[in-house]
Amino acid sequence: MKLLRVGEKGNEKPAILDSNNVIRDLSSNIKDFNSDNLKLETITKLKNINLETLSIIKNSERIGSCINKPGKFVAIGLNYSDHAKETGAKPPTEPIVFMKATSSIIGPNDDIEMPKDSFKLDWEVELAVVIGKEAKNITEKEAPNHILGYCIVNDISEREWQLEKSGQWVKGKSGDTFGPTGPYLVTQDEIPDINNLNLNLEVNGKKMQSGNTKNMIFNVNFLISYLSKFMSLQPGDLVTTGTPAGVGMGMKPQVFLKSGDEMRLLIDNLGEQNSKVVSESFEN
Repeated sequence: MKLLRVGEKGNEKPAILDSNNVIRDLSSNIKDFNSDNLKLETITKLKNINLETLSIIKNSERIGSCINKPGKFVAIGLNYSDHAKETGAKPPTEPIVFMKATSSIIGPNDDIEMPKDSFKLDWEVELAVVIGKEAKNITEKEAPNHILGYCIVNDISEREWQLEKSGQWVKGKSGDTFGPTGPYLVTQDEIPDINNLNLNLEVNGKKMQSGNTKNMIFNVNFLISYLSKFMSLQPGDLVTTGTPAGVGMGMKPQVFLKSGDEMRLLIDNLGEQNSKVVSESFEN
C-alpha cells in the first residue's frame, strides 16, 4: 500500500493510493497516520477495505508529510562509503547516530526555508524507515517484523551549523523545513528488495546524487537492530538511513543551495519529491 496525508498544512487527512493511482480518502477508517495508528495491526485493517467505496481526493490537493508527529526522528550519518570519502571522513566502523527535530518535518513538495544567516544549506536524498511495532533489543533477523514501511526523506543540512560550530550535528539538521518526508509511506510488501533501490537527487534539473541502497555500509535491518540496543523504537518513529555521494559539501568547489533553487528527489517504488528553496520569512 501507498499511504499518504493530503490537505492544507495542519489539516491533512489520511489517504491511500489505489491501483489506478487515484487518491482515496481514508479519514472514515483512521484518524491520522501518527504514533497512535502507525502499527502493523492498522495495515491489516486497511487491507480489508474496498478502496472503490472510498471518496476520491483530487490530485491537485497538497500532499503533506506521510506521517504526523513521530515520537523520534533518528538519523544515520556517513552510511555510504562514497559519501564518507567525498566529505574526507573515514567510513565508520559503527553507525553514526544523531537526531533531527520532529518539527523539521514538512510535506514532500513544500518550500524549504533558508534561515537567516545560513550560507551552507545542503541536500541529502535518503531512504527512511517507519517503525510499526516496538523494537527493543531485537536481532537483525527480527528487524523486518518491526518495520511498517519506507519513505523518502531529504535530510536538509546547514553545514556551517553542523560542522563548524561546536556541539552535535543536530544543530545543522533540525531547522524548520529541514525534513521533507514522503510523498508516500510504502508498506514492506510493495518493496521487492530494500537492499536494491536507486536514489537520485537533482538541483535545477542537474543530477547531483545517484546511488543505490546496496551500497549502504550498514543495511536497514542491521540499523534497526543496532538502534534497538540503545533505545526502544516505537510505532511511528522515523529512521532515516544516510545519503550517497553527490552532496554540495563534497564538490570542488563546494556548492550550496540558494533561494530559488529547485530539487527533485526520487527513490525506486517510493515516489518523488519536488521542493523549492525560499528565504525564511519573519512575522512581526
